[in-house]
Amino acid sequence: MAIKTAVVGAAGFAGVELIRVLLRHPHFELVVATSNELAETPIAQEYPCFVGATDLAFSTHDDPALAECDLVFLAVPHTAALAMAPAHVKRGAVVVDLSADFRLEDPAVYEQWYNTPHTELELLAKRAFGLPELFRDDLARVQGEHAAGQGVLVGCAGCYPTATALAGAPAMRLGLASSEGAIVVDAISGVTGAGKKCSPRTHYCFDNENVEAYGVATHRHTPEIEQILGAKDRVVFTPHLAPTNRGILSTVNIPLASGIKPDASAIRAQYEEFYWDDYFVHVLNERVQPRTSSVAATNHAHLGIAVNEPARTLIVTSAIDNLGKGAASQAVQCANIVFGFAESAGLDYLAIPVI
Repeated sequence: MAIKTAVVGAAGFAGVELIRVLLRHPHFELVVATSNELAETPIAQEYPCFVGATDLAFSTHDDPALAECDLVFLAVPHTAALAMAPAHVKRGAVVVDLSADFRLEDPAVYEQWYNTPHTELELLAKRAFGLPELFRDDLARVQGEHAAGQGVLVGCAGCYPTATALAGAPAMRLGLASSEGAIVVDAISGVTGAGKKCSPRTHYCFDNENVEAYGVATHRHTPEIEQILGAKDRVVFTPHLAPTNRGILSTVNIPLASGIKPDASAIRAQYEEFYWDDYFVHVLNERVQPRTSSVAATNHAHLGIAVNEPARTLIVTSAIDNLGKGAASQAVQCANIVFGFAESAGLDYLAIPVI
């Protein structure tokens, strides 16, 4: 039987990407898509790309039909998930949260960076972290809990942390990285990463023909990157906004450990082995660098490996789609695992070669 599925906050960029993915999923049946602002508006009216694909209309966040859904995606701003997730978990549902509310393990760090206390400490302690390639055991644990009839929560990784961690985590876990020195991350995002509401920075007239850094030394994804890499107070993260709709390109500079030979070919081989069983992560050939267009609208991640020998620095470049692997499709990948389906179910598609 199809699993009744809801998307709360379905009218935003991540929410509507979830709709696109779920409408072609073989096991998840989208039955509720909420938006207080667009309640009673047909999805295909607001987003004409869905004409002929669904007759579903947006409903309000308190839609009683939510209580009948076995799978609930929360594509909502931070703090909203704190209020919504507990009730659905308590009634036995699988909740996959795309917000920041259940990403950071330490509630004090959450309060420091988001300027609000964490009100669901027990649920935070039980959640699984939603980055499958790096936290497979965590997802396997909640898969077992769900199979035993319990409600479970997955707190999905953020977009910048996903791209950056896929690039940096193998070096950290394989002992390639020095235990000292800064890990410098320069990342570029498309405008959809800023959300659907327009701002002076994301207005077309200001964003077009412009590239700029933002959140320098203050971006909220910094502690999440440090948490995943196990590199507290070592990450120098600088995000940039580019005049493109989708995609993230993260360049991660990692100082090599003293005993590691600065050999790009050998390190690339270790990265290939690290990800050999991961369907969505691809280590590119030597001297080939990833492009955001190559992963657009997919759940794939492309990694490029290089070494600056004189500086003894490993440089790993990672490309993902911020709405795909950085949000919606990764959330579906996590749900696939929790329900015991193939990770690629509903996600086995490639980017468009030429847009």
